Amino acid sequence: MYCLNPQRPLDPALLRPYLHPMAILPIIETPDPRLRVISKPVETFDAELKQLVADMFETMYDAPGIGLAAIQVGVPKRILVIDLQEPDPEDEEGKKVIRDPRVFINPVFSDESEEHSVYSEGCLSVPEQYADVTRPAEVTVDWQDEDGKHHQERMTGLMATCIQHEHDHLEGILFIDHLSRLKREMVLKKLAKLRKAA
Repeated sequence: MYCLNPQRPLDPALLRPYLHPMAILPIIETPDPRLRVISKPVETFDAELKQLVADMFETMYDAPGIGLAAIQVGVPKRILVIDLQEPDPEDEEGKKVIRDPRVFINPVFSDESEEHSVYSEGCLSVPEQYADVTRPAEVTVDWQDEDGKHHQERMTGLMATCIQHEHDHLEGILFIDHLSRLKREMVLKKLAKLRKAA
């Protein structure tokens, strides 16, 4: 799960499901060993797959987050859902977001840029923890949609960062794995303290 900055609240009325019915699935958290599983390719594109994707969107919006990998809800399949929910430039109050839900099945990366960018990343599988992560600024992605149709697009900006973050989950990698050992230990100590206080 790629998390939203908690200082940027979302309007729940704008984040309602676009498919029905949906279910909010439990998100697994580190150190659950399932997060280290390498997900398997999707081979069957059917109603069951569409229902899983719908449930993943419902879970992501409820979190709230801007990305979710299937393994984060315990399903080891190569499926990602993303909606950056960027601010609507026509909304003077800055409360509305643009909805653009996208699903990426069996994504494959190529032609990563030499230029890198740094974003403060978070993940609901490592709840309420954030850290700067450096990734390629651009990447070409090939993927399939819910019907099995193939697509290709050059990803840039936040989308490039988000899809790389989510793709890591398919390989059993968490964003904290990109940190130095010292920073990673600090994040995990903060997480342990947070859980103890709960």
